[in-house]
Amino acid sequence: MKNSFFKWVLAVIVGLFVWGLIKAIFFLMTIGALAGSASSSAGSSTALPKEGALVMDMSSLVITEQTSESLPSFSASSLSDLGGGQMTANVGILDAVRGIRKAAEDPGIKLILLKTDNMAGSLAKISDIRVALSDFRKSGKPVVAYGENFTSGSYYLASVSDKIYTTSHHGGNNYMLGMSGRMIFLKDLLDKLGVNYQLIRHGKYKSAGEMYIRNAPSPENMEQNQAMIDSIWETIAKETAEARGISVDSLNYFIENLSISFPEDLVKHNLADETLSVEGYKDKMATLAGKEKFKDVKFIPFKEYVTSKVKPNTAAKNKIAVIYADGNIVEQADPDNINGERFASIIAKVRADSTVKAVVLRVNSPGGTVLSANKIKEEVDLTRAVKPVVASYGEYAASGGYWISASCDHIFSNAATLTGSIGCFSAIPEFGKTVRDIAHVNIVPVKSHKHSDMVSLMRPFDQDETRSMQEYVDDIYTSFVNLVAEGRNMTSDSVEEIAQGRVWTGADALKIGLVDELGTLEDAIAYAASLGGDPDVASWNVVGYPKPLTAMERLMAQFGGKKPDAEEIMENMLEGTPLEGVTKSLLDWQRTWAKGNGQLMFARLPFEIEIR
Repeated sequence: MKNSFFKWVLAVIVGLFVWGLIKAIFFLMTIGALAGSASSSAGSSTALPKEGALVMDMSSLVITEQTSESLPSFSASSLSDLGGGQMTANVGILDAVRGIRKAAEDPGIKLILLKTDNMAGSLAKISDIRVALSDFRKSGKPVVAYGENFTSGSYYLASVSDKIYTTSHHGGNNYMLGMSGRMIFLKDLLDKLGVNYQLIRHGKYKSAGEMYIRNAPSPENMEQNQAMIDSIWETIAKETAEARGISVDSLNYFIENLSISFPEDLVKHNLADETLSVEGYKDKMATLAGKEKFKDVKFIPFKEYVTSKVKPNTAAKNKIAVIYADGNIVEQADPDNINGERFASIIAKVRADSTVKAVVLRVNSPGGTVLSANKIKEEVDLTRAVKPVVASYGEYAASGGYWISASCDHIFSNAATLTGSIGCFSAIPEFGKTVRDIAHVNIVPVKSHKHSDMVSLMRPFDQDETRSMQEYVDDIYTSFVNLVAEGRNMTSDSVEEIAQGRVWTGADALKIGLVDELGTLEDAIAYAASLGGDPDVASWNVVGYPKPLTAMERLMAQFGGKKPDAEEIMENMLEGTPLEGVTKSLLDWQRTWAKGNGQLMFARLPFEIEIR
């Protein structure tokens, strides 16, 4: 036992050294790539072509909430080259849409070439891009899509095009299979590890934490998941079928019978206009661009076009503030998530700015801690007393995300947004058996009162503690229901009927009064402009908050924290294994308590959905 202990200590020391060395190398590589990128940008005077085809290649175009720089990415083969990283700029959804609007007015843009292979992203953002492309077509210029590996998501975007072409070669993978999701349940594994999760919640649909205490979904959880999948697919199928002039029943039949596998299947079922060889594709592009030969066609990368053409109206006296609440709602300082105090101070600053006449709260959050949500909502309500606040929902505006925005003057949602989830829970793991039976460590508490070690994570709650926690959860739930009732002009009883932790899509949320209108971020800004006194959006300076970190600032934040400990090494070792999720969950809880945050109450969505 003694030898094993020293071996473990030695392994941790060696691991810390190796991990520190790897991070140092990565740091130097990233600095080199950033410096190279900056030098290249500074020294390049290459202008965009005056005319040509605007290319939206969704395999490399990353649509995010806000436009920001991303850190260079490295492949294993580039580890020997300190300048081998590739620098890309993420494009925010508002800038992306405005770039498409600019292209419609730009006489130099002859068409948009849309490549959707290997596209990843949320349905809400894909839907907003699709709306903008549909409007672009009204300018008389075509949108042409090309794909070799269509999925339901990538085809949904491609279907907005005037023409859809696909390869004439077999070997591509057209996996148009509809939509699916996965629920993971860890109870059997946790039982073997001796981990006991104490889940206390209010709302029969509040399924956050079920994965730890069940080995299959509850009937209510299965019901709401199936309803969400059905609702989202209904939106996709309807818009896809209408765009291609086929019926939804036909589209579902093709998918159900796996009859969209080969390129000719797409043409046969009117899902593509033509199959093309490489040379045929080049000839087609030349014709569409008005050129005799493909080599004469100028292609304009979308990201560079947006950077060049989309500029804020800084000359405008009055502003619309768009506050991006993107990520989990947390207590700890975290630039990638929604820290309660930080966002409360941002909203307070916007409220005090007399040049800001209206506010759009852009919510893309599955929720988080109740305490931080309350801090943010308080500032939203104070701001609403002096200027209009309009909400715009992205992929998620659920639980805490709905908490902070329910009282806004008007709420715009995407049809596929996941929202509602009016409920709360407390999920506290107990590792006593794990420590005793697996680690063979005996922990003896010394305490001043009976319940002093209630949240030590080393023993289960007793009857009084469970009752106390349930009362706490019930009180938070009642507060949530009441604030929704007040914000949405509903009775508490009517909110209770649609609450219970139930998650709704935006399309269904509109029917039950949780949102006011289906629309994009642009729609929300236009509505805020009208409330601010001038419906002409072009006359406003639209300013985003918070300011995104630069790539260098993000890098310094990553390397400026504490050195990796044994827990981080364990996480990295288990990355990609079946134990990764369990390990992260357990370590997150341990760190939460170690930091002294002590947060017991959460209003958070139990799942996230991406369409690929």
